Amino acid sequence: QAQLLESGGGSVQAGGSLRLSCTASGHAAVMAWFRRAPGKEREFVANMRGDGSGPEYASSIRGRFTISGNNARSTLQMNNLKPEDTALYYCAASASPLIAPLMWSTGAYESWGQGTQVTVSS
Repeated sequence: QAQLLESGGGSVQAGGSLRLSCTASGHAAVMAWFRRAPGKEREFVANMRGDGSGPEYASSIRGRFTISGNNARSTLQMNNLKPEDTALYYCAASASPLIAPLMWSTGAYESWGQGTQVTVSS
């Protein structure tokens, strides 16, 4: 399993932006971001293949968040943040290629970061 290190969380007002970064100790076939809001299950946010192709986004953040990177690093640019985006954000990596719908599932990823908090105030 790769070791993942996240950075970039923080507090921002609604409409603001934050950028999350994740660095992996090894190479991944798929890099992804998930989040867990208070009282809710961890949910899929975005992912991409290790070559940077095929980004997928959850409908709730499409058009506001952008994932980029490569097989050892992932960046999640978050714009026009809303209070409902408040959550603990996790970077995840899979050493194996993934297809839908498995790629949207937490169980498909064997490596996880410790999480970084994003808080959006209204």
